[in-house]
Amino acid sequence: MANDPASQDGPEVPSKLVTDGQDTSRQQGRTLSRGGAGMTDVLLRDVDDADLEVFYEQQREEEAVRRARFPARDRDRFLTHWRTKVLGNPTGHVQTVTVDGEVAGNIVAWWQDGRRFVGYWFGQRFWGRGVGTAALRQFLQREQVRPLYADPFVGNTASVRLLERCGFRRVGTDHDGDLEFVVLRLDEGAADEG
Repeated sequence: MANDPASQDGPEVPSKLVTDGQDTSRQQGRTLSRGGAGMTDVLLRDVDDADLEVFYEQQREEEAVRRARFPARDRDRFLTHWRTKVLGNPTGHVQTVTVDGEVAGNIVAWWQDGRRFVGYWFGQRFWGRGVGTAALRQFLQREQVRPLYADPFVGNTASVRLLERCGFRRVGTDHDGDLEFVVLRLDEGAADEG
């Protein structure tokens, strides 16, 4: 995105995490110790058009759709939405998340009903490795608007917990038909649990 404030923040600063053992992650830019051997670089960068194909496949993963309670779009609708509504939004902030150079997912911030929201989607094979936490912590360094809101499906406990680890606090619930969503807010100066 031409107006992406993240591209003006200087070079990417990787978070390090080890892919085995228990997550004892701390702030973005520090080592995320998980016991064991190999380190993994989690980075944010601007979205390339080729990333959209990866995002498309990730949003079709059955377990991700079930947890998010967000239906997968067909390819044409998905690409049109991303190119016009997400990347075409001049007030949006959109980043690709990479793990060792491979596209792992995306993080997006946008305005809705006078509030700034953040959302993310990661490929299932990147779950449970601290990637989401490392990526969101980096994103929150770049996305300075506070308060910042998120509203995951109430049954997506991993997503709710990720947000809470990054300093978001529950402030209510919202409903869309029969579905219930947890509304979380990150306030100025909120401490993350890292």
